Amino acid sequence: MRIYKEFLFEAAHYLPTAPPGHPNSRVHGHSFRARITVEGAPGADTGYVFHFDELSQMMAEAQDALDHRLLNEIEGLEAPTLERVAIWLWNRLQNRVPGLAQIEIARDSCREGAIYCGPSPATRIAAE
Repeated sequence: MRIYKEFLFEAAHYLPTAPPGHPNSRVHGHSFRARITVEGAPGADTGYVFHFDELSQMMAEAQDALDHRLLNEIEGLEAPTLERVAIWLWNRLQNRVPGLAQIEIARDSCREGAIYCGPSPATRIAAE
């Protein structure tokens, strides 16, 4: 079974790799939605995969680190694409959220997003 919890954040960024004069090369902001998905079997005693209150607490620190910030100033997000924000969030939560299965970062007003399901199996083996 998979469960998910979402949080919203507002942030500014610019893309240092954008060509000079391109709108993305200038500071601009977005409303972002982050969805954290956890996979597992519901506990026989509890009936849940992961308690939503605990997940909310773990997400709150990440939300605070992103909300109303210039993403480029956050370590690891110097070039803050949706893909990199998803990986950054995964790295921040992977050791704290058992069963972490997927991170989705979306800019709903732009109708775009990125989904990250963790490092590839080859990358995981190399890291071990």
